Order: sequence, then structure tokens, then C-alpha cells
Amino acid sequence: MALLHLITVKIRCYSQVQRKLRIMSDHSDTYSYSTAVGRGLGNAFATSGEGRITALRVWELTNNYITGFQLKYDYYWHPIVGRNVSNMVEMTLFEGETFVQVSGKYNPSNYISQLLFVTNRGRSLVAGQPTGFSFNHYPAHSVEELRLLSGRADNNGITALGAHWGTLDRNETDS
Repeated sequence: MALLHLITVKIRCYSQVQRKLRIMSDHSDTYSYSTAVGRGLGNAFATSGEGRITALRVWELTNNYITGFQLKYDYYWHPIVGRNVSNMVEMTLFEGETFVQVSGKYNPSNYISQLLFVTNRGRSLVAGQPTGFSFNHYPAHSVEELRLLSGRADNNGITALGAHWGTLDRNETDS
């Protein structure tokens, strides 16, 4: 009986791996990366989480630059990237709403000075000051949404930011 249970578990695991590999190959052309902008000093970071991004918090130093941010994946907040000081702005997404653009300003010798997040429903969140060079991150394919942010941060704020875009298949989170 124990041997039958072990075989059943192995078959179930093998089927799940096959399904995930099939999903990955089906969506291999729906991943894109918006190259990081900024000076790139400090510690590297990459957000991660299960499911879709459902909320966002951004901290800014008053009249200055972005000190930190935090993404919420489904029901769980990813740890804060950077520092949570000074002014905080927050946006919670509606059901089916996704981020489809990350724009802003940066100083190549300093920090990300402004962030603008835009959703597929036209809503937006803006934090920081509009000073420096402009950047505009958006997916290469219309079916993609923001999946994670990566870049670098030091003890004072965010020094570089890139965006990763992709599709989310609900089977990824089903167990």
C-alpha cells in the first residue's frame, strides 16, 4: 500500500512539472525586460512573490527622491526595498487590474527621483519629484503585466530600477 502511495505521489509531481514546463514553453515569447536605469550603486534587489501584483507602496524623501517601495503579491507584501521614511503613497489594484507601465525620472549620479505606475485601467500612482532624465518602462507584448522590479539600492534610496514583464497563468499558483 505504501509503494502504491509513493508511485501515485511521484506521478502527480511529474504531471505538475510537465504542466509547468508546458506553461513556460507556451508563454516563452511573452516575457520582456525593461533595462535598468540609474547609477547602479548599492545592493542588488529583485522582488518576487506568488501570483499577481495587487498593491504598491512608494516612499519619497520630501521634495527629493525615491527612498523605497514595496509590492504586494496576491495577499502578501514583499519585504520593503530601500527605506520606508518620509512620505508614503499607496495604490491597491482592482480585480483584474495590472500595472502596464513604469515611468519616471532619474539622476545618473544619484537616485531615482520620480516613479509613475500606470494600470491597464488608466489609473496611476506618482511619487517623487520630476527632476532628471526621463525613462519609460513598458512590456514588449500587450498581454504582459508587471511581474517584478529589479535594480540597486543603497542606505539612502533606490539607485537603479528595471522592470520585468510577463503573463500570469493561474495554474502557476494552483496546487
